[in-house]
Amino acid sequence: MRWKNLSEQTVYENRWFRVNLADVELPDGRHLDHFLIRLRPVAVATVVNEANEVLLLWRHRFITDTWGWELAAGVVEDGEDIAAAAAREMEEETGWRPGPLEHLLSVEPSNGLTDARHHIFWSDQGAFVGHPEDDFESDKREWVPLKLVPDMIARGEVPAANMAAALLLLHHIRLG
Repeated sequence: MRWKNLSEQTVYENRWFRVNLADVELPDGRHLDHFLIRLRPVAVATVVNEANEVLLLWRHRFITDTWGWELAAGVVEDGEDIAAAAAREMEEETGWRPGPLEHLLSVEPSNGLTDARHHIFWSDQGAFVGHPEDDFESDKREWVPLKLVPDMIARGEVPAANMAAALLLLHHIRLG
């Protein structure tokens, strides 16, 4: 049941993404046009402290007009190491510099439409280095007990699937 991407042409592109139109051959030989969005990788990071609290950002997403808890995240710049990008984003958005990062998981948040891959890292060490450079990205940054994570997700307070998956895995790793 493999679909074959025979060719793609770019319909629109900017520095953030490319919209392509693909000629796709289905297993039965039929063809269909399928739009897809090509995106740069996203790097995500957080710290879990000794009290099993995770550093989160409370932010508004205007596209869905929703508020929710998230981890610091951003695109990986050309030629940038993914873990280094995760550490950079965390420091820029929270004011905290993570210690040595460990890869937690990589996810494809919408693989029926995009090739986006989100690479999520965490550390059990962090140092506050000052007010976040990108403080406009969130209303607040807080240390939230990991034990609250499942209920927060159930209440819809962590609407992004990649963030929910990462937080549930951290909950499992730390509180098992």
